[in-house]
Amino acid sequence: MSALNRVPSLMARAGTASALTLAAVGGSVVVPGAASEAAAAASATKALKIAASKRGAPYQWGATGPYRFDCSGLTLYSFKKAGKKLPRTAAQQYNNTRHISAKSRRAGDLVFFHSGRSVYHVGIYAGKGRIWHAPKTGDVVRLQKIWTGNVWYGRVR
Repeated sequence: MSALNRVPSLMARAGTASALTLAAVGGSVVVPGAASEAAAAASATKALKIAASKRGAPYQWGATGPYRFDCSGLTLYSFKKAGKKLPRTAAQQYNNTRHISAKSRRAGDLVFFHSGRSVYHVGIYAGKGRIWHAPKTGDVVRLQKIWTGNVWYGRVR
């Protein structure tokens, strides 16, 4: 039974009841967007773990897994396994994320490397200035420190 059912005066004034009032009578407060943010964070955490599980997988241009990846193929694969859909290329992925500041970044966000206005690489932020990514031909999926300040951040919706 909710607080609105237990306290008739709140039932009549539900639109004007404060969060403090609802909390005092044992009610719950719904913050718009909080559920979707929590779901997005859970998906991002899962995608990060999936990317990390691909450590050592060889880079191959155009590959989207499950055994070989290019940079956007790794992010595409990881988020798909986490239940989120991303487009194929790094630039398309940038255009389909919610752009956030470096201060707002959190583990599981995408890190886009750019030259001017052109995005050329993407990885998944792992925290502490590091990303999981598929770097280049001859290399493997690995955890690496972000090596430049020419990055933008995006959060998968």
